[in-house]
Amino acid sequence: MALIETGLIWVAYAVCLGILAFVAGIFVFIYQKPGERIPSVTIVCFITVLALLATVLLMPVDIALVSSTVNRKLGAKKDWANPDAVDNIRLQLKIVYYTLYSLDAVLCLVVVPFTYFWYEEYDEVESDAGQQTIGSRLWGAFKYTIGFLFLCLALFLIGFFIPVAKKARDEHRDLDYFKDLLTENHGERALTFSIGILITIGTILYCIYTAPGLALLPLALIKSAPRVSAPQLAASTHSELAQNRERQRQLEGRNEGREGGLDTRDQRELESLVREERTLVRRERLAAENTGEGHHFLIRVWMKMEAVFRPIKLIVGLLLLVVSLIIFASMLITCIDKIKNSVCKASCGYLLGHTKIFNPINWLMTLTSKIFPIDYILFLFLTMLFFSGSIVGLASIGIRFLWITLFKIKKGKTSPNAMLMATVMLTLMTLALNYSLAMIVAPQYATFGAQTFCDRPSRHPDQQPDCSKHHSAVKACSERTENPAAKMVCTPSVVSTFLNRITVNFPFLGVVDFWAQFAFLGIFMIVFIVMLFRVPKLDEEDMDDDLREAEEEGLLASTGRRFGATWQDITGQAKGVKRSSYGATSGDGAADRGTDDHGEEAPVGTAGGAGRDSNW
Repeated sequence: MALIETGLIWVAYAVCLGILAFVAGIFVFIYQKPGERIPSVTIVCFITVLALLATVLLMPVDIALVSSTVNRKLGAKKDWANPDAVDNIRLQLKIVYYTLYSLDAVLCLVVVPFTYFWYEEYDEVESDAGQQTIGSRLWGAFKYTIGFLFLCLALFLIGFFIPVAKKARDEHRDLDYFKDLLTENHGERALTFSIGILITIGTILYCIYTAPGLALLPLALIKSAPRVSAPQLAASTHSELAQNRERQRQLEGRNEGREGGLDTRDQRELESLVREERTLVRRERLAAENTGEGHHFLIRVWMKMEAVFRPIKLIVGLLLLVVSLIIFASMLITCIDKIKNSVCKASCGYLLGHTKIFNPINWLMTLTSKIFPIDYILFLFLTMLFFSGSIVGLASIGIRFLWITLFKIKKGKTSPNAMLMATVMLTLMTLALNYSLAMIVAPQYATFGAQTFCDRPSRHPDQQPDCSKHHSAVKACSERTENPAAKMVCTPSVVSTFLNRITVNFPFLGVVDFWAQFAFLGIFMIVFIVMLFRVPKLDEEDMDDDLREAEEEGLLASTGRRFGATWQDITGQAKGVKRSSYGATSGDGAADRGTDDHGEEAPVGTAGGAGRDSNW
């Protein structure tokens, strides 16, 4: 029975890995620039994203396996769960965790930087001339990667020799779980320190990118419905562009042959029309892209499906908004709980012995952990929400150094070097997310899951107490339990032990990681309040994109017309296109002549209007 239960848990993890592989592939495929897909970059980005997601999603497996050793109704270990069996389960999990953490560190600090420099070393001119070989590129990439290798070695050596917080252990002799976290194994201490440093660096990025992204994601979905349909935009723009060009012909024709050219008033009007023409051409190109013109049949079908399911995006956005606010409340509650009830405050990184304030996410995850894999599904959803928020944050802010934008992350337009740098940042943010989910969002669930113990005296020191007739004495496991029988039953998860070991052995890292959560909550709230009144544009590339997006968003404003736009996108039909006039000299006949040939114009005689079609 035990083998079947643990086997099913690992099978669920294997299924989850398949889902994560699909998510990683979709992320890399969507954001890469199609014309610059480099196999080495694609493979490295895919493996890195898959590895970091697999590390986070191992947590529910860890919790389910240690919880499977306990009979929750009786608060006692199952017959097969002897100390050797429990130690074997924890050893397997520890091997998998250390393997994934080490893989994440190597990918982040060595493989991705090497791939980045390998890509940057490529010179098309020298390669075509035969002056650049594979060996020279390898040496160039390795030469710049040596610095990162020294960084890895330095982190490992510092962690190997740095002393642990023995003072904290002496001050808290009553807490056995706390003392067990202090490791004397130098190799394990070195790995713990290295991962702790990466988590702390990632926490800074986590606050800068994930916090605004988590606030931006649901509200962007809610406000994503277009105010005008693509067919409507195309038809109205086509008509306005034809009238604009006809008015330019009238001005140029009226002043043809005049000595000195156009007078001042007509010159200003013509210049205004030329600027407006540029805007209309940009809008026309945008409308053509949105209607699927020039795209493959499948792309056009996909655009129709997006229009059909557009109302669902509004519902999903509302649901994500509620979930995000609940997550915000849960994180704030845990932070306050740690400040008030931590057993050792800053000396152990605000280790919390037992949650004393109700946490909704923690309560829900602990409740659902009794029926695996419901908690796994919920945890997968939470992870994907934070991961999506990190991506949205990267897309909206970009990769910056202070106020200077180094790279922009944009769907279908991200260069290989920007993709690699974004992957490194996502790796660090996901390591910080692993800490946040386990220590802040749902600490009780991440430590003991649904494990319980019988809070009654035992007849013999090595015998578990019997609660078969005293169900009210069955209590949830926690670190701060005075009954020695709890130590025989309650088994902390491997991930909570590892993360708590970082904060206990190196308290300065734990203090930084903890107080950074308040920065995360503050940034989230600021962006959320701003987003209630204004939606920032996520994918601007240059000023022209800013203008055309503003034009599209400003054409219509009412919610009722949004739903009309959705229906027109589905049917592909435009309704109620009205023509505008340009002053008294542009009569109806002129407007009609400008549109009789479906917007095609004759050559313009003056330099002010010549050649505009081909250039814009």
